Amino acid sequence: MNLHRLLIGSIASVTIVLADPVSAQGLKAGAAAVVITPEVGTPMAGYYHERGAESVHDDLYAKALVVDDGVTKAALVMVDLISTSRPFVQAARETIQSRTRIPADNILISATHSHTGPILAKTSRRSDDFGGDNPLAVRYTDQLPNRIADAVAKAVESLAPVKAAWTVGECDGIAFNRRFHMTDGTVGWNPGKLNTKIVRPAGPTDPAVPIVYFATADARPVSTFVNYAIHLDTVGGAQISADVPYTVAKLLGAAKGEEMVTVYATGCCGDVNHINVKNDLPQKGHAEAARIGTILAASVLKAFENLEPLDDTTVRVRRREVRLPLPDITDQDVEKAEEIIARNSDPQVQQKPGFMDLVRAYRVIDIHDQMNAPWVAEVQVITLGDQVAFVSLPGEIFVELGLSIRQGSPFLCTAIAELADGSVGYVPNRVAYPQGNYEVVSARCAAGSGEMLVDAALSMLTELYLEATGEE
Repeated sequence: MNLHRLLIGSIASVTIVLADPVSAQGLKAGAAAVVITPEVGTPMAGYYHERGAESVHDDLYAKALVVDDGVTKAALVMVDLISTSRPFVQAARETIQSRTRIPADNILISATHSHTGPILAKTSRRSDDFGGDNPLAVRYTDQLPNRIADAVAKAVESLAPVKAAWTVGECDGIAFNRRFHMTDGTVGWNPGKLNTKIVRPAGPTDPAVPIVYFATADARPVSTFVNYAIHLDTVGGAQISADVPYTVAKLLGAAKGEEMVTVYATGCCGDVNHINVKNDLPQKGHAEAARIGTILAASVLKAFENLEPLDDTTVRVRRREVRLPLPDITDQDVEKAEEIIARNSDPQVQQKPGFMDLVRAYRVIDIHDQMNAPWVAEVQVITLGDQVAFVSLPGEIFVELGLSIRQGSPFLCTAIAELADGSVGYVPNRVAYPQGNYEVVSARCAAGSGEMLVDAALSMLTELYLEATGEE
């Protein structure tokens, strides 16, 4: 083994001590799902108004996949929530490390971005104003780290020797860019179905479906990791639901075995959703989520025919903190934002602020509350051998940025989980900033931030690939 393989990385990036593939003891994996459904009545996330959960359509889960090559152990956790915050991720990592001895730096926690889950407390002024200060939300948020740790602990208990395989499937026709060049020269956001002023989409989609499958030596399914870039705001309403991943997991379980844990990671979809503007068909509710989930599950099942065995199962982990710059705001912006927020919360006010006014106001307040300090954002990479990579990014990332990572990655199968390990909100690509509209108006980080995250991810992917292939 080369001496440099035993070195720990710099302060800016943490590299786990590695073993050569020939000295590893073979891969073990374990997976588990723990229900994290909130109480009925808990305020729900996703919009700029408060609404409480009236019932449960399907349970929410924390789903954990743990991999262990005999030297390095890592956990990937996906939660059916709107987002993650650094405080609860840090608390969960500490609890997981204490209970399982998986190093905190080796734990990836990402949200699927369901808009029909609970709001998280103590994350922002907007959160508190729309239900985050409700006792049910506070209690739920406080309990969340332990429930996530339960999932990881159960996955560790189920660790068993496995064979891993991967492929990259494809699913077209269910995801659409939601930003459009319009006839007046502007870029519109969700401009409506059959809008005659639409010229063309302002960006692409990502049809790729990275898949990693784990099964025991006697072919018992353990887990399927599925990654796809589509915004999970299909259901709406006041019923708790995991949205599209609910159907995906149900159908894959029916095909492969109910004991298999489907771990669904939402890809870079900050500017991508499920709405096809070229027809006037209704696209909201549980039936629509089931339709989309069925098509996606079918794409995964079809892709199983092309699974490639993973011979080198050495686990490598690296993470890096990136300091993202803030947009410029003025004292006048802050004063106006406070006025708008106060007017919106005043029950005596009949004429409430418009949606975009609220978006701008809460953006300004969040930026002001940073006290001129940059956002500390985390990018993480977990790899298996020289073929499979899992990347985490901290926000609602534009699809163009995710495509840049996957196209630039030396790993043949590169899955990207957004809203991971804390979130900084929308992260548009640089081109989108002068175009404006919702995502840009909402963005808490300055132009160029997305490209900084891409650079960090590609740097770590290259470093880990060189370690895996011995070409350093």
